[in-house]
Amino acid sequence: MTQGNLSGLNPKIGYVVGGSLKNGLQIRLEVQPQEIQEGGFVVVETETEQNSWHFYGLITDLQLGSTDPRFADEQTEARFPAGLASLLQGQTLFTNLEVLPALMLERGPQPEDSQGKPNPNYQEAYTRWRAALDATGEEPRPMPVKTVPVHHAGVRLAQAGDVAEIFGKPDKPENFVVGYTREQDHPVCIDLDKFIQRSSGIFGATGTGKSFLTRIILSGLIHYNKSSVLVFDMHNEYGFDDTASDTGSRVVGLRTKFPTRVRVVGLGRGASIRGKAPDFNLELSEKDIQPTDIDMLTRELNLKETTPTTLDALVMSFGRENWFHEFKEMKIGSIIETEDGKKVPAPDSVAYWANQAGVHPAAAEGLRSKLNRVFNLPYVVENPAADSLAEIIKALEAGQHVVLSFGEHESDLDYLLVTNLLSRRIRAEWEKRTNHYRSHGGQEPRPLVIVVEEAHKLLNREMASQTTFSTIARELRKYYVTLLIIDQRPSQIYDEVMSQLGTRISGWLGDDADIHAVLSGLAGREALRGMLAHLQPKEEVLLLGWGVPMPIPVRSRRYDDKFWEELLGRSTKRRTDQILGELGFD
Repeated sequence: MTQGNLSGLNPKIGYVVGGSLKNGLQIRLEVQPQEIQEGGFVVVETETEQNSWHFYGLITDLQLGSTDPRFADEQTEARFPAGLASLLQGQTLFTNLEVLPALMLERGPQPEDSQGKPNPNYQEAYTRWRAALDATGEEPRPMPVKTVPVHHAGVRLAQAGDVAEIFGKPDKPENFVVGYTREQDHPVCIDLDKFIQRSSGIFGATGTGKSFLTRIILSGLIHYNKSSVLVFDMHNEYGFDDTASDTGSRVVGLRTKFPTRVRVVGLGRGASIRGKAPDFNLELSEKDIQPTDIDMLTRELNLKETTPTTLDALVMSFGRENWFHEFKEMKIGSIIETEDGKKVPAPDSVAYWANQAGVHPAAAEGLRSKLNRVFNLPYVVENPAADSLAEIIKALEAGQHVVLSFGEHESDLDYLLVTNLLSRRIRAEWEKRTNHYRSHGGQEPRPLVIVVEEAHKLLNREMASQTTFSTIARELRKYYVTLLIIDQRPSQIYDEVMSQLGTRISGWLGDDADIHAVLSGLAGREALRGMLAHLQPKEEVLLLGWGVPMPIPVRSRRYDDKFWEELLGRSTKRRTDQILGELGFD
């Protein structure tokens, strides 16, 4: 059935001339190709007397074609009068769009056909269609595309209502506007309830604005207040106000806008962040460090394959809480002379303990020497002034959000040790609470999102099996804990972890391996490769995965005063329930 001009704000841009469910649709363009761009969100409308459907898809390619190659090769405007040349070109030269169909939505019988003529069977067809819906108790909703539209079905650019139909209405609290369609500036939302149900990732090459985009997402999560957020802030960017490296302008910190909800924690006694004092400081007790934390530092400390054996022996000798302190107190090369003049290892030496425990002394001394970097960390102490780890967990359970700033401790060793140790404690606590809730009822555990920068350092192929983060990505969503990983090299993240990511938000990536990693496990990834590679270096991102019904490129929001006005409102006077909510009385 041939479709005529479509009704609505957006006129018809073309019609279906071919394609398949597997390879996408071919659309004959009826407007100038400069008016259309790759990544455009289009709607294909197909109608019969009995029913009508909308197919939603993305433009993945534009192709120039001709009815005969000679017309494309020859410049007819140089041989014929302008009017005749234009007419000839209009009949022989054309542009086709390749469209990747993603969703389809049943619209039911329409009172008029595409030509605007009344449908004589409309009332009967609608009554029958409505009765079938009422029997199921469900309204039509977008579903993955399972068929194709008819030949010559009309195609138009999506309107605001189409975008809201698929991505949600911005006025609903759970729908957070990430950006806007590039052609017509329609708001595109992600569902924050779905976003926190599975681990997610924000990717992009260096300088594409990942930190600003992360601030936007975190602001939405904190404002929505259905989960707690723990940010491992390696570069001290998210808590207090910062200065943009490229423009020198002020960048508002999360603590500034959410003073009662966000707590900034500094690593080490007396730490300051951007010249400001944190809410409290984190010190690690020697008792908190377990052999698994040391195993995770194998590459950073260049540990040998004998390390696990030595660590097990230390635990057997001194217990899980005391092995670290006792090993730290041992000396390398300390000897005494016996009554018969023999020189033997002193009782306080590593070699003496190794001989007693059946461990090779050289292996034990080598491990003790390499662990000096950990023993000398100023924030690892025998008796911390307070149980800061417990205080962080308590704050997260109470609905507050924690930004752990590393301050001057920005080495990979600091980041690997602290993030893994704290995440291990959190994992154990949330598993315990979840099991209690499922067995005995009571209060449901509060969802937690752990934000990890430089994720490839923790989740690469060599490290993934040793860190808690890999377990969280694979298994802990059933225990209400998910990850938000931020990285510029997604190809270096273990592919098993990447496959577990639900929502993916990616800026421009120049490396083919990184593009392949971001798109791994997604339908139509080959068609999306070019779209991801052709994003603008700044302020354009591709939304993919669990949190959005279909992939779409958008112009991301700016992290500026307008953003905060839209999120928090223009008025400085706040309602009582808002203030009580910020104080934790929900």
